[in-house]
Amino acid sequence: MTLATGAVPLTNPTGLHARPAVKLTKLAKTFAGTVEIALAAEGPWIDARSVVRVMALKAPRGAVLHIRAADPAAVAALAGLAARDFDDGAG
Repeated sequence: MTLATGAVPLTNPTGLHARPAVKLTKLAKTFAGTVEIALAAEGPWIDARSVVRVMALKAPRGAVLHIRAADPAAVAALAGLAARDFDDGAG
């Protein structure tokens, strides 16, 4: 199976902290099939549906979030959320 891929820089001042991690995992759970993220194109890849694993990435501002999923719409949605600073008005 070929997975759709994408990448987006994290511009949120605190990176992928608790509130953005929860938003990302909630969105990832709305898609069927594989939805994974990584801080490098070669991985290691983690399940984007696991808030514990997403927070464990400790992705700082300026890191590039790589996304891959069975559904190209999932890649677009997660990349869009990250590009909008996770809709976090505090940023």
